[in-house]
Amino acid sequence: MTVSQTIPAEESPFRRFLAQFAENRLALAGLVLMLLLAIPAITAPWIAPQNPYDIGALDILDSQLPPGSVAETSGMTYWLGTDSQARDVLSAVLYGMRTSLLVAFVSVSVSLLIGATVGLCAAYFGGWLDALLMRIVDIQLSFPAILVALIMLSILGQGLDKVIIALIIVQWAYFARTARGTALVERNREYILAARCLSLGWRRIIFCHLLPNCLPPLIVIATIDLAHAIALEATLSFLGVGVPVTQPSLGMLIANGFEFMLSGHYWISVFPGIALALAIIGINLVGDHLRDVLNPRNAQ
Repeated sequence: MTVSQTIPAEESPFRRFLAQFAENRLALAGLVLMLLLAIPAITAPWIAPQNPYDIGALDILDSQLPPGSVAETSGMTYWLGTDSQARDVLSAVLYGMRTSLLVAFVSVSVSLLIGATVGLCAAYFGGWLDALLMRIVDIQLSFPAILVALIMLSILGQGLDKVIIALIIVQWAYFARTARGTALVERNREYILAARCLSLGWRRIIFCHLLPNCLPPLIVIATIDLAHAIALEATLSFLGVGVPVTQPSLGMLIANGFEFMLSGHYWISVFPGIALALAIIGINLVGDHLRDVLNPRNAQ
């Protein structure tokens, strides 16, 4: 009997992660739901029946048409109806989801970068720097996220880039707190002590040794924060302080049809609201199971 027959091949961490993730059907359903929403949103310029940015192609006579209506002039079928500006709701939802995902992904990525850097530096150096940075984080977290976002947008003004900046300012503290808590445990491990004995620079120790071992909880926070960013952007746009009126966004689409709800034109707000709810549910299902899979206590 050979050695290869007696010793089973060791499973890679990535394959182990995929196997554990696939065990949960709700997580797989959330992942499929995310892909079903993200892929059409990303490819919206090529698959959307109408370009909601092209004002010249809109016919005001086609405004507020119910789902399934056919335009008299172009013969186009509005499967989800049209809004008050004669925009195809299906196309607007695809472009709105594209905008919401863009805002959420960019803001969460930059927040993760800033927050992880602050938290890791605070835990590694400790002392007065740790106390100063964590007091800033405590002050940040003491205010409601929506309040901070409203204050920032009242200063910066409307615009897609302004919303992204406001969400970054709101979210970075969550990552800083999580990164610091994980790094406080990891900084006393043998591999960090060995790196210090080798006189490696603090940048290399933090970003090449400490950061990779602090990533699992940060990935979970980033996934959950992605849903929070989508909901917060939609809330700001619904309140009229987010993206401009001409910018298709799920929150703005819901706000545009809110005044017509009692008149029977439910589709203007309902379909964007359903898309928003499905996106948040799908991301939360994936994030909730990631928390269990990436938990080091469950590692075998």
